[in-house]
This record gives sequence, structure tokens and C-alpha cells, in this order.
Amino acid sequence: MSATALAAQATRAVRRGALTLARRAAGSVAGSIVSVRTAAPSVALTFDDGPEPGGTDRVLAALADAGATATFFVLLTRVRRYRSLFDEVVAAGHEVALHGADHRPLPTLPPGEVRPLLRAGRAELEDALGRAVRWHRPPNGRQTPRTWRAVTGAGLTPVLWGPTTWDWRDVPHERRLAKAWEGLHRGAVVLAHDGFAGPEDGADDGPAPVLDKGRLVREVLAGYAADGLRARSLGEVLAEGTAVREARFVR
Repeated sequence: MSATALAAQATRAVRRGALTLARRAAGSVAGSIVSVRTAAPSVALTFDDGPEPGGTDRVLAALADAGATATFFVLLTRVRRYRSLFDEVVAAGHEVALHGADHRPLPTLPPGEVRPLLRAGRAELEDALGRAVRWHRPPNGRQTPRTWRAVTGAGLTPVLWGPTTWDWRDVPHERRLAKAWEGLHRGAVVLAHDGFAGPEDGADDGPAPVLDKGRLVREVLAGYAADGLRARSLGEVLAEGTAVREARFVR
């Protein structure tokens, strides 16, 4: 690599570091959880877009075999369609959080609709669970200061992520595994999917990639364990640490 390229790379790294510091400084005012500061050898494993037959059931089996727990950010459109599968997630002892009434990005909705939709969604999910719901993950990670205020005003805490398995993309299996280690550290919030939102959920992301989500989760969990890390739910990881918040906004 040339000296010019190295200098450009260093400049980008400095800018990324400065941006992260600025986001964390603003996070005390308008932040979303992005990781957990902890000394425990744990990562918070999270799943979006379920429940879904052929995905959630295989993920649950992989988690059970590894003795791992996770947080499932569910879509209410899917909870209604696959209630028995949702009940399996709950019965297995995993944490459940709200991804949305459907998968429409919140910034695309009329401003006056967002908070009532979130409040109604939280109430419906709590009725199904029989306990309080704390977390919300914005569909596609898209949020603005306005929708962030709507989420917190509905009594929910926004949660984003760090490493991800890239299981919503049509990429080689090895690439997904590599992405699951990018930025990995104790307390990282890892994003994976047990489902794939479609038109019936208000999404238009094209065809779902073909992959065995159970196999992917098994290999990720085995690799994390080999590195001395245990996958747990966000609530469990937070019980042994403190939330790291950043002000991240994507329209």
C-alpha cells in the first residue's frame, strides 16, 4: 500500500473515531443502546423479523443445544400469524422485544401516527407475553430524532447493534461468519435474523436469501465459545454492566 493510501486510511480511522465519540457524547441526551460496558465474557445476541417457520424453530434448536439465550425483536404481523412459534420462543426462556407492528421504517410514517402505533404495539406484545416489554429496534435501523422521541415516549428504549451475521444479504456463508466477528468484544450487541420481512409485513426488500439459519447460528455460537464468549439476552448482559448509548440517526 502506498504512503498516500496509508495516510488516507489513517485519516478515515481518525474521522470514524471522532464520529463515535461525538455520537456517544450526544447519546446521553438522545441515545440508543449500541453495546454494553461489561467485564463479563458475554455478548448480547439478538434476532429480528420473526417469528418465522423454518427460521425461528432452527434458531431455537441451535440456542438450546449451546445453552445460549437471546433477545427476539418480533414483528406483530408475524406474532399474529405464527402465535404457536412465538409461544415457543417465550417458553424457551428467551427475552422478547418489539421490532414493530410491521416492518415499515418509522421515518416513512406520518409523524402523528408513530407514537400511537408504538404504544399500541407495546400493549399488544405485553398482553401476549404477560410481562413488560423494554426494548425496541427500529426496522432497518432507520430512525430520526423525531421517531427516537416517539419510541422513548412510548416507554421503550431504542436498541441498535454492532457485529451482524449479514443473514439478510445474498453473500457466501464464509462472509457471514466473518461479519459476525467484525467489531466483536465483550458486551457487543450482535444482530441476526430468525425471519425475513416481506410485503405482508410492509417490507419490500426483494426475495429472501437462501440459507440455513440454524447452521449459521450454531457455527457463530461455537466460534464465540472458542473465543471465551457466551451468548446471552440483552437484559442478562445489561444486568452485569452498563449500557453504551450513541445518537445514531438514519432517515
